[in-house]
Amino acid sequence: MEHGRSIGAEAVSVSAVRLSHLPLAIDWADEEPDTEAEVETAAQRRRLRAMVEEHFDFIWRSLARMSVPETEIADCVQQVFLVASRKLSAIAQGSERSFLLGTALRVASDARRALSRRREVPEDETVEHPCPDPQPDEIADQRRLRALLDEVLAAMPEDLRVVFVLFELEEMPTQEIAALLEIPSGTVASRLRRAREEFDRRVARLRMRGGLR
Repeated sequence: MEHGRSIGAEAVSVSAVRLSHLPLAIDWADEEPDTEAEVETAAQRRRLRAMVEEHFDFIWRSLARMSVPETEIADCVQQVFLVASRKLSAIAQGSERSFLLGTALRVASDARRALSRRREVPEDETVEHPCPDPQPDEIADQRRLRALLDEVLAAMPEDLRVVFVLFELEEMPTQEIAALLEIPSGTVASRLRRAREEFDRRVARLRMRGGLR
């Protein structure tokens, strides 16, 4: 994975992308609410607008540091806030930044996989490259392990999970994680140590109950 790329897009500010151009299922127009439902919708709209204005630049920079191609960053930013708009009621107050970053991690991973697939070109179509399809039991094992990993990660505290995923799964160095999360490197190291301990404890529990071999 390539890290530390210098991308001019980091200078992009919220004003560079009008809110009305984000493909969100929300009307940005400010209208006086009449009913209780309209009051709730207006409040959700204001909250989403505030999230975009406060975290847009951060999410843009984060996606760039996650090796998302520069040409794909704008679309990925929109995907992140689209997900947020759909799950707004489930995002706890004060955890908006963490939720957006977690969403950006998944969006960035999908973008890199899509780019990798587009780049896959057979060297010689006349030469057969045997690649046996995985057996049903192998597919089942992979799905089970992925579900268990998701279960363990979901149970970890948010601050520890983010650092763990960035370091262990995204393979980002601690210095870049510190810059991404805007926290000291020492804090990253501390959270990573605690995250590994938490991960090991939860994996051990899975083994004790027979969920992991």
